[in-house]
Amino acid sequence: MTQSPPRGARTAPARYDRPEAPRTGPEEVLHGRRVADPYRWLEDPNDPATIAWCAAQQGLYTEEEARWPARDDFLVRMTALLTGAGARPPVPRGGREYHLRREPGRELAALAVREEGRTRILLDPLDTDPAGTTVLDAWEPSWEGDLVAVQLSSGGTEHSVLRVIDTETGETVDGPVDRVRRSPVAWLPGGRAFYYVRRLRRGRDGGEPGPRRVLLHRVGTPADQDVEIFGAGRSDTQYYTVATAPDGRTLVVGASEGTSPDNDLWTADLTATSQDRPGLRRLQHGTDGHTAVRLRPGGGPLTLRTTVGAPRGRIVAAPRDAGDPGRWRTLVAEQPGTVLGDFAVLDGPELDRPLLAVVRTRHAVGELTLHDARTGAPAGTVPLPGRGTVTQLTTRHEQGHELWFAYTDHLTPTVVLHYDAVAGHLRPWPGGSPAAAPVEGVTVTQEVVRSRDGTEVRMFVMSPTGRPDRPRPVVLTGYGGFGASMTPGFTPQALPWVRAGGVYAVACVRGGGEEGEEWHRAGRREHKHNTFDDFDAAADHLLRDGWAAPGRLGVLGSSNGGLLAGAALTRRPATYAAVVSVAPLLDMVRYERSGMGASWRDEYGSAEDPAQFAHLLSYSPYHQVRRGARYPAVLLAVFDGDTRVDPAHARKMCAALQWAGTGDTPVVLRTEYGVGHAARSSSRSARLYADVMAFFAHHLGLLPPGEEMA
Repeated sequence: MTQSPPRGARTAPARYDRPEAPRTGPEEVLHGRRVADPYRWLEDPNDPATIAWCAAQQGLYTEEEARWPARDDFLVRMTALLTGAGARPPVPRGGREYHLRREPGRELAALAVREEGRTRILLDPLDTDPAGTTVLDAWEPSWEGDLVAVQLSSGGTEHSVLRVIDTETGETVDGPVDRVRRSPVAWLPGGRAFYYVRRLRRGRDGGEPGPRRVLLHRVGTPADQDVEIFGAGRSDTQYYTVATAPDGRTLVVGASEGTSPDNDLWTADLTATSQDRPGLRRLQHGTDGHTAVRLRPGGGPLTLRTTVGAPRGRIVAAPRDAGDPGRWRTLVAEQPGTVLGDFAVLDGPELDRPLLAVVRTRHAVGELTLHDARTGAPAGTVPLPGRGTVTQLTTRHEQGHELWFAYTDHLTPTVVLHYDAVAGHLRPWPGGSPAAAPVEGVTVTQEVVRSRDGTEVRMFVMSPTGRPDRPRPVVLTGYGGFGASMTPGFTPQALPWVRAGGVYAVACVRGGGEEGEEWHRAGRREHKHNTFDDFDAAADHLLRDGWAAPGRLGVLGSSNGGLLAGAALTRRPATYAAVVSVAPLLDMVRYERSGMGASWRDEYGSAEDPAQFAHLLSYSPYHQVRRGARYPAVLLAVFDGDTRVDPAHARKMCAALQWAGTGDTPVVLRTEYGVGHAARSSSRSARLYADVMAFFAHHLGLLPPGEEMA
């Protein structure tokens, strides 16, 4: 394979003319510190100055994009790899199996229902919006399977509108209900009512979103007549969950402060109290830990997955009147070296004994085991196709012995699998897309690196040979926040890169959940520096061991990972030749004031607190930009419909880097319209991935081969 020379060897670097951005923002004294914010005016997307500046940035981006000869090749490969992507396990209800399905050539996944071996599309967002800007955010069938609540949003905003549709006819029988955002929907038997979460109206004209509440909605009645069940008097940043048992006996309500890893739980016996005034009793309150409930029919003990007293997770049986975790009985104990992910109950009459199916990860790699549901004793292992990831488990809501889940790894597209606990068979689910073979020409290894304080950090490395045979162009990515784990998953942006001779590495840094809740807490708030130290160690390992060479190492991050990329850029700009930050958090002094920032205080801390402010300012990428520093090539990508992370973060950072840099490397802003932080059409995903990897190819010196992907 032919590679272009490293960036530093190019003889005629381009000169980049940066659009003018006046440094007219304020300098404020915060907690005794002077803090400059020269580009605050860019926070207002409707300001004519901002609009003009963004238009000029788009022109600069277009010029830069024209320099990427590999873009079209990457786009062809990304489009092929994303065909049929996003498979999820079915939800069996009333003799039907509901699932998402993306047919080849279709831009978005549709809601499908399978019955008597035949599959039909129940709701395709493209029928509502042929432009592809409307997406299906969430859906939940009734217990009987004759109705399904669907939530759709447009323009990437994730401001969902809920409707109820009839499974037989596809007709809307209830709604629309606005001010929901991926709300949990907990049906009551009979399909005549459900509990859900909705935001109240606030403001003089009622146009501002207010606090969330748990409500009871009766199908066919106006939403303004819904009865408030829970949430009065609690803070605006409280999030709620709600679930019901299939027989309608038990209601469970959960509450957490923002994205806190801790939650509180209440239960109610709906056979003893009314549905609209349930007698909620505390199950867990003010406890250090997170607990989730798997509700089954009947009145026996509740089965819980919890980190209370077990940061890596355990499964317990809890009396329904137990408000004290001290009364919980451990069924499956915390296991050293692994993290509990999910569990399901298999209790069909065909089984000799009821079973628990338990998903764990060991250093981010999935395992699936079986246990006696009464005692927790080991009862076997379900072999998986490889070293990959097992998604959430689904079962029948009535007694049964079947289990569904999706499996993926770095090289294998997601496939839905069906496990029969009576026969002991694990096979592809016949209602899913045909299983695809793993991509050839790519080898995955797991490296161990040591961070600054000696902590072992694991990193997946995708390469052509599985060893550092020679320095190659390398892209390093990570996340490190909110307890989210970088488990193996099919990676469309990485595979063409490696097939072309590059290396793609994924660092499992602190702040994530790869090693349990303690791993998460070791990388949040005042410990955030550990996240960045771990990432630095991963980069140093790639250079020291010969995977990469100076001038051929790049960084990629998205959302919280975009913050990680921004920190890497400003902490050690000379280490990297190119940095891409997608939908990033970059101004950590003002992050709470926009998007969903107020709900992330538990993760990052608050600038209103003097000590936490000092930590935030110490690493805030926007505030760490220094005049005259030689920054690498930088691509900042944002979406105008993003209601999670305000695109202003990237606008301000772009202006700061363009002011600070020397002008011989590009700092460009890619703004995409009509999409947001999450779901999007397959063609838009392919274009984003292609642009990102073509940018890296140009600046790290990789030329893709001409052959088609296998």
